[in-house]
Amino acid sequence: MKFGVVTFPGSNCDYDAYAAVRHVVGEDVEFLWHKSNDLMNSDVIILPGGFTYGDYLRSGAIAKFSPIMESIIKFANSGGKVIGICNGFQVLTESGLLPGALIRNSHLRFSCKYIYLQVENNETVFTSACKKGDVLKIPIAHGEGNYYNFDGDIKTLENNNQIVFRYCDENGIINDQSNPNGSIHNIAGIMNKEGNVLGMMPHPERAVEKLLGSTDGLKLFESLQMEFSKNIDRRVV
Repeated sequence: MKFGVVTFPGSNCDYDAYAAVRHVVGEDVEFLWHKSNDLMNSDVIILPGGFTYGDYLRSGAIAKFSPIMESIIKFANSGGKVIGICNGFQVLTESGLLPGALIRNSHLRFSCKYIYLQVENNETVFTSACKKGDVLKIPIAHGEGNYYNFDGDIKTLENNNQIVFRYCDENGIINDQSNPNGSIHNIAGIMNKEGNVLGMMPHPERAVEKLLGSTDGLKLFESLQMEFSKNIDRRVV
């Protein structure tokens, strides 16, 4: 399996994602330059965190016009797997690959800390190594992570099982106290209806080694490895 990690002007988590994939997960990975259209035959694309183009206008609003996004949108629309982390999630909503928007944290401050996520849907290519209801300890680092969508659209997400993660406390309780940014319904991560594009505000690539305080982020990468192995087995058969 080969990962592609996009580098935009202002990306600052691209090297984190690259290091996690290559040195911890042990998979092939390439950097993808924002001015290029070449996805380098990647099986999975990661849009990393950071401040693309300085977050001018809105977070992710300018990045959606970069040449690499044209290729990523085509890749995603043809079933390719894409993960948007933090700023990458913002880019996905701005580009129309995911519904909704990420707005300023309700407390109007930048938050950088470990939080807890509950796995709402483990029947995805990104969470199959988890059990439904699992609580993951993963860090956040954002000022605009407050997920917003109209109530009618939230019901659609729920009916389609598109809500993948919700903020919770260490015991799995979902409440206002465990919500670090004011996201509607404590939503921390969603996927598209087809299930091949995931956006999440927390940083799984920063939770892959005990030295970092948690290895729970590995679950996402292990899930993708399991899915890739299944596809190989099918081709062999």
